[in-house]
Amino acid sequence: AGVRRESVEIFTKVYFPTGEGRNDRGLSRKHITESINGSLKRLQTDYVDLYQAHRYDYETPLEETMQAFADVVRAGKAHYIGVSEWTVDEIRTGAALARELGIQLISNQPQYSLLWRVIEKEVVPTCEELGLGQICWSPMAQGVLTGKYVPGQAAPAASRFTGQDGKLKSDNRYLTEDILTSVQQLKPLAADAGLSMAALAVAWVLQNPNVSAAIVGASRPDQLIDTATGAGVKLDPALLAKIDDILEPVIERDPTKVESFKTRP
Repeated sequence: AGVRRESVEIFTKVYFPTGEGRNDRGLSRKHITESINGSLKRLQTDYVDLYQAHRYDYETPLEETMQAFADVVRAGKAHYIGVSEWTVDEIRTGAALARELGIQLISNQPQYSLLWRVIEKEVVPTCEELGLGQICWSPMAQGVLTGKYVPGQAAPAASRFTGQDGKLKSDNRYLTEDILTSVQQLKPLAADAGLSMAALAVAWVLQNPNVSAAIVGASRPDQLIDTATGAGVKLDPALLAKIDDILEPVIERDPTKVESFKTRP
């Protein structure tokens, strides 16, 4: 409120359920149309800058989905279209349909971090070819890359992975002892670079030339200020090599581990 609308970029997504009905989910024309109208009303704006398909919808023809997105753009309700967690083949087919329809598919929103590098082998090269950028979620691996979770120690109070008994939960892929131990070894590297662990994690993600932005969350303003210091930082190649040497045994690169890909028919 009180800020020029033209001075900010607003993104939102569509796919997941917004109600109990059959039409309250997915990427059908009905759900896309009603979802953008609902988003604009809640955001109190006339348009969003980027409207994204939060997942691929295997129950709706892609032609229907892309035509609905094209109609949203032509109605002035969104400037650009993006996708999230789509496979390489899905991105390529969606981009081709967007070109036919005369709209701009400009982005993909994948998970990407020091620990999760699934997109590097195929998704990034394909998006570079097609002119899409990455808007990456979980650049801090759900907070694990901040270094606050120490193996063998109690979890920080009120943190994401603190169990009811106050102990560290163990049901997350990143909470294994080998990962937590490896992450602790990054602390002196971050200190030498003059960065917090959170800022180092964000800066690393932004080193990839195909990455347009990193999505971060915060429970306090000071956390956001700290994390934002990672933007614009150029990490030394020698530092990047040291990071890779430490983390290589625990880095995930296998696309079959992407949960949404497992729902494909």
